[in-house]
Parts: sequence; C-alpha cells; structure tokens
Amino acid sequence: MNQTKKLLVLFSFLFYYPKYNNNAKSVSEEISTSNMDMKIEFNDTDDNSPIVPPNSIGAWSIKNDTSVLISDPQPSGSHRKIIRRWNRLSRLQRSIVYALFVIAGTVLVMFYVSKVSAANVNKINHSDLAQETLKNLSLVNEQVAEATVSKKTVVNDEKAERPMFTGPINARQYAVVESFKHAWRGYKEHAWGHDNLKPVSGMAFDWFSLGLTIVDSLDTAYIMGLTDEFEEGKQWIQNELVFTKNKDVNFFEVTIRVLGGLLSCYHFTQDRMFLTKAIDLGDRLMAAFSSPSGIPYSDVNLGERTAHAPEWSHYSTTAEVTTVQLEFRELSRASNNPGFEDAAAAVSEKIHHLPKKHGLVPIFINPNTGHFLPHATITLGARGDSYYEYLLKQWLQTGKTINYLLDDYLTAIEGVRNFLAKRSSPNKHLFIGELSAGSEAFNPKMDHLTCFLPGTLALGHANGLPDWHMTMAEELLYTCYLTYAAHPTFLAPEITHFYMENVPTSKNVPQASVAEDMYTKTADSHTLLRPEFVESLWYMYQITGNTTYQDWGWQIYQGFEKYARVPNGYTSLANVKVEKPVQRDMMESFFLSETLKYLYLLFSDDRFTIDLNKYVINSEAHPLPIHKN
Repeated sequence: MNQTKKLLVLFSFLFYYPKYNNNAKSVSEEISTSNMDMKIEFNDTDDNSPIVPPNSIGAWSIKNDTSVLISDPQPSGSHRKIIRRWNRLSRLQRSIVYALFVIAGTVLVMFYVSKVSAANVNKINHSDLAQETLKNLSLVNEQVAEATVSKKTVVNDEKAERPMFTGPINARQYAVVESFKHAWRGYKEHAWGHDNLKPVSGMAFDWFSLGLTIVDSLDTAYIMGLTDEFEEGKQWIQNELVFTKNKDVNFFEVTIRVLGGLLSCYHFTQDRMFLTKAIDLGDRLMAAFSSPSGIPYSDVNLGERTAHAPEWSHYSTTAEVTTVQLEFRELSRASNNPGFEDAAAAVSEKIHHLPKKHGLVPIFINPNTGHFLPHATITLGARGDSYYEYLLKQWLQTGKTINYLLDDYLTAIEGVRNFLAKRSSPNKHLFIGELSAGSEAFNPKMDHLTCFLPGTLALGHANGLPDWHMTMAEELLYTCYLTYAAHPTFLAPEITHFYMENVPTSKNVPQASVAEDMYTKTADSHTLLRPEFVESLWYMYQITGNTTYQDWGWQIYQGFEKYARVPNGYTSLANVKVEKPVQRDMMESFFLSETLKYLYLLFSDDRFTIDLNKYVINSEAHPLPIHKN
C-alpha cells in the first residue's frame, strides 16, 4: 500500500510542477540548469493558478509530505482549468503520467485481489476448523456426541500421496513374484472367476461366488508391478463381479477381502470403477447392522439385502464385528457418505462400554441384546484376534484422535501381559495362551493366528506406546519362529501347545514331542499357509531395519516352495510334522493376498515400500490411507 501512495504523490507532484515553472522566467531558468533530462515548456500563466512557494521545493518529500494529495489552496473551479493545466505538460511528462496511471492501477488491482483471496482463505480455514472440531468431539467424547451438530456429509479434502511401485529389485523379491505368477496361472487356467482353486485336482471351489482370489489378490499384483495380471483381474471385476446373487455370505470375510481389496485398488489407481463396486457392495453389507443392538449379524444375503445370525448360533463373533471399521470408514471417506463409518464406529463405541476382564473380551456377542456371551473363551487366536488389532489401527487411521480406542488397546495389552502371557518349560519361551470357556482356566494353547501380535505391538511402540510392548513383541516373535523351526517342513502348525511348570498335560499328548517346550496334536498339525508370522516379520523389519527378520522369512518361503508348491499353484498341507505331508488340495485367497505380499515387502531393500506412517494394513493385508481425523 505504501508503494501505491508514493506513486500517487509522485504523479501529483508532476501534475502541479509546471504551474510553478510558468510563473517566473528566472525560476524556469534555475530548473532548466538542473540535472533533469527534459526541457520544460512554459505557457502563459493563469492569474488564478496557485503558486507553490519557491522555498517549498527543497522541503517537499515523497516520504513525509502528502499535502498535494489532500488539498489544493485554491481548487479549480472548472473543467476548463483542468484541461489548461494538462496542456501545459510536455509530451514526456504526459507519457510519464500515463505510465504512472497504469502502474498505480495495476498495483491497486493486485492489492485488492490479494485482500479478497486472503479473506476467502480465512473463511475456509475457520469453517474447516469448526467442522474438524465438531467431528473430533463426536468421535472422542461419547456424551457430547448427541449435542453436537449431526453430520450430513463427509468432507474429505485430504489428498494422500500414492506410492510408486517399480517391481522386484533383488533375487528374493523376484522369486516371490514368480511364485505369485505361478499361483495366478494355475487359478486362471482352472478356476477363473471362482472363489478358490483346488490346485492338486485342478478344480474350482466357491464359498461366496465373488471371485475371491481375483479381488483379494489384485492389489498384490499391482504392488509387484505385474501389469498383465492386474489388467486381467481388473477387467473381470469390471465386467463380471456382481453382488445381486441370492446367496448368504459372511459379513466379516467379504468386508476384509472384497471391500478391502476394492478400496486398496481404488486408492492405488484412482480408477472409480473400483470405488463404484465398493459402494454397491457396502450398501448391501449395511443390512448386517439392522440388528436391535446395532451389533452386526454374521450372515448377509447381498442380493436380498437382508441379514441374520448363523444357523448354528444366535451369536456373532466378537472379532468379526469389530474388524470391519477400517474398511467402512475408508468407504465413507472415499464416497463422502458418512453412513458407512457411522454404523461401524457405533459398534466399537458400544463394545467400549461393555464390561470386560481387564480389557479382554469373550469371543461371542449377541446381536439382539448387544452383550457378550458370559464365560466364553478369551483368546488372541481365532474369533478374538483382530478385535485387539483394530483398536490400535483405528486409532492410527483416524490420526490418533479417538482416545477411547487407544485406552481400550492399552488396557487390553496390559490384560494380555497379566493373564495370557506365560513362559514355557524348560526354556521359558514367551507365549500367549487363552482362558477356557466356562471355568476361565488358563490353557497353554496358542493359535498361529496369534502371531499377528508381535507386529501389532511393534506398530504401537513405533507410535509412542511403552517400551515393554516392543520387548514383548521381540520375545513373542522368536517363539513364533520356533513353531516353524521345530518341524522338518519348516512350516508352523495351526495350533501349538506349550509345556509349563506345575501344569499337567493331557494323557493323550504324544511322548515324542518335536521340541522341548512345545508339542502339536495331530488334529492341529495342518497348515493353511497362513500369513500372520511373516506379517509380523515385515512390521518388525520396517520398524527396526533388522535383516535377521528377512532371513527368517526366507527360510519359511523355502518351506512353501519345497512342500506346498504343486503344478497348478500352492496347496495347504495336512501335517507339518512329517517329511512328506499329505496335500489338502486348497489354495486360500489369503496366500496370494497376504502371505506372498508380506514376503515380497519383507524382502525389499526399501523398508518403506508401503510406509506404516501413511498406511494402516487391514486384516487381509489391504493397505488403506491414514487420515488426519
């Protein structure tokens, strides 16, 4: 603004300067001898024209004198005088005046535009801040939620940076990519469009008739840089994937595998076809929340848009109803429809208020009453595991803004340490047992599924949680490694039991145990080529940079190659305790979606191919972006 004033003052001085020059020839001569580059022309002096006193010349300053802008001792009385004054100016002076007008006008326009823009930005920022505050209040403070303004739309102006995937960069990664391509070829040849491949017999198998293997593993192909395979799967989803069949599906499994897979592909590619499919599926899955309590039913008929409890029970599984929030929240953010997030978040809030055993939850919950099944099993294995995982990951997904999720997670991990974490005998390996149904007696039994916990603990520690979380993660990860190393196949069984001091073992336990501290029952000795251990290896590798975890992963990968690989893909095995295990003839979709994906990321020279500071990984290994709120 000061520059504008200076230009106007200078213009005024030039405008009035000739009037002074024309009053006396002597004054004209003085000025003509100055170092000015122009010759001032004189016209007849107007007797009524004001004269600037000679002694004012030296005293005048652009910096401190603006009187010519404010007043004229004898203002002009007519338009004629203004014209006469203009005619006294030389051509050069007039050119300067024109130039000054243009410059002054430009400065004024720029100043006005900048002021208007700043005002608009301030309005937007204040509006966003107000909306953000309301949103956070509704998430964190349950009692305040009802008093705040209800959300009608989700405004998601965050533009998450998408990673660039360049394909394999070392021999181990190339080997994993070749394994994925081998499995994909077998599935494409024998089971294309079906849920699963039976790789030994070359037959197809359908569970939900949703092409699970394609949708579940497509983001793995994208991350590995497999353009052809990705395009094949994308075309099938675009042209063949429909959700109108009159068939019941499992709410949880379809959410984490299909909805999660579609959302990851949408985020990575920004192809709205994936989002359109995800919205259609999400709308149909919303029927699960129609129970009296809002706790989801386990089964949904996508075609009929109805839901019900499973035939074998009135109860839903606790892990299942609490492991859909990442996906439904991301669907809301991507679609600008808050209904998905609101329904799923309400489940977490309801369970937050239920009584628990030191933060630990029973594995069954009644969707009609909204209460846990009393004295049900408490475990971090099947039906309980991902409840704990999603407490932490929801907190991270929402920019660490939902405090009750963190509180519930910390309380639960404290409960795990006090009630479920024990040491084996004689070598005192740390393991996580469970509390049996009914008596709640401790059972020294650990599912392979529990091996997700080291990675989750490490993730929490990396985000500021206590140091003992990381210590527990390292010890438990080593125990999980031993469940592989103890067997000739270097593959882990579905369930491992541990010896403990002063704890009697079953009379049916085989005496020839495979390790001093642990044993596996024949009924539990199968493997589905599960991902939980290599998942934790990847988390630990990214967070610590310790390449030992890569070496452990490579040993396991070699076990897959030696014992599970068949001409049409990879098969689950009946018994990891023998040199020649029987093949069970099933290739689960999570082997491509999770196990091979985690191995590929684990073997990368770049630990941050998918940065855990920017992504949460859902329970089926589908990366979803972290938001600010």
